[in-house]
Amino acid sequence: MIKGIGVDIIEIDRIKVSIETYGKSFIDKFFTANEIEYCSKKANPFQHFAARFAAKEAVSKALSTGWSGEFRWHDFEVTNDKLGKPYFTIYGALKLSLENCNIQLSLSHSDKTVVAFVVIEEK
Repeated sequence: MIKGIGVDIIEIDRIKVSIETYGKSFIDKFFTANEIEYCSKKANPFQHFAARFAAKEAVSKALSTGWSGEFRWHDFEVTNDKLGKPYFTIYGALKLSLENCNIQLSLSHSDKTVVAFVVIEEK
């Protein structure tokens, strides 16, 4: 049974400007150490930071919490499997409340935008 769905689209330049303007404080607020390491190694790190930001926005919408309630930026970490498929690693209180759920994540991008789609389903 589907518990929630969420979608987010973001302009890559919006994240680029935020990172260039606020630097480490912006990056540390929204991304885990693993995400920062992953994105920083890419040829276009802003695209990868934008994808992770959009994924977290989409999951907050799927949870119907927005940025409040149980949702914390560092409780969701976007990782990729060996084939490049993105998935969430969940931490904190949300890990417990979502232990009986599957979370599906799809990311796509163009040169200028990233879209993230999340489906949360009960097992």
